[in-house]
Amino acid sequence: MDRTKALVGTALNTAALISPDLAGRAAFGLFRRPGARSRVRPAEREVHDRARTSHLTVAGRRTAVYRWGDGSRPVLLVHGWQSRASRFAPLVARLLAEGRSPVAFDAPAHGGSAGSTTTILEYGEAIGRLHELDGPFEAVVAHSFGVACTFHALGEGLRADRLVAVAGVTDFRYVIGGFRAQLGLSERVSQQVARRVEEVLLPGAGPVWERFDAAGRPADAVPPTLVVHDEGDRVVPFRQAGRLQAAYGGRVRLLATRGLGHQRVLTDPAVLDNVLGFLTEPDARAARPADRIAGATA
Repeated sequence: MDRTKALVGTALNTAALISPDLAGRAAFGLFRRPGARSRVRPAEREVHDRARTSHLTVAGRRTAVYRWGDGSRPVLLVHGWQSRASRFAPLVARLLAEGRSPVAFDAPAHGGSAGSTTTILEYGEAIGRLHELDGPFEAVVAHSFGVACTFHALGEGLRADRLVAVAGVTDFRYVIGGFRAQLGLSERVSQQVARRVEEVLLPGAGPVWERFDAAGRPADAVPPTLVVHDEGDRVVPFRQAGRLQAAYGGRVRLLATRGLGHQRVLTDPAVLDNVLGFLTEPDARAARPADRIAGATA
């Protein structure tokens, strides 16, 4: 934990001793904002600039959409929290080389899209709109929080032949747990944030924690899935991957990596080889579980 986050967490925990409601409101304000927008990195620029850029209106906000290729064999890419579509640049290049057409978006409050806050419902709205415009998809590749959003979208009608879930959040309760760990928050403050997620952020969404649980989708709505997760991931623990194997059995294959962490696992050449291989396998093989370990590359 960096010093700034530690100081913020200490201040919130101290405030909660006097006024839990006030501390909860302040913590919730931080929770719902992705914060500073990540920029397109130099290594991503060439691929990013090759995209045909357009915009959708999602939750009343201008949302950037990126398309490559001729539109045939579309593959949807769903980025995570505090990220952006350009992080998929190495995968986009590989997909294009195989004749596929990547489609991606910057979620509200991310990248080139407007807004300062977003929710899983707004991610889902963007995914649903792109499914109408570009789908059905040959595959969906999602990273981190984007995995939770994609599984929610599967329950809302998203259809794809294959799914790749990279370093994914699968238990929606973890969004609170991860936020708590980042700031070192007390149980009292965390409970206040969780209450506001239910009552303010997602009002009328029903039993929030169950509805957005990636392991709670109907089995027939989940396509053959490759789960990629690093054993040493410090952002989303490796145990999150196991929940999908337990829930969907032979529909899920786990590729466990070492030394790639939460971000490099998305761009590592050996991982991309496995992802592209999975996307080209016949259905019978795609559904067969097979655990493998891919080490970090130099």
